[in-house]
Amino acid sequence: MRVDEVREKSTDDLREELDESYRELMNLRFRWMTHQLPSVSEMKQVKKTIARIKTVMRERELGIH
Repeated sequence: MRVDEVREKSTDDLREELDESYRELMNLRFRWMTHQLPSVSEMKQVKKTIARIKTVMRERELGIH
């Protein structure tokens, strides 16, 4: 998910997306530990998505955008 897409969503949608991303990351970690995940790049993408969502939420808290 790109930053522009994240900024277009409402705060409630971002909270839901953040919860979903955390669940997805947990599932990917389980798959990685059981050697069922062929590539770690999926985990990297989810972590970046989480960081983007948290950044936009913090910007809104501070009134930056």
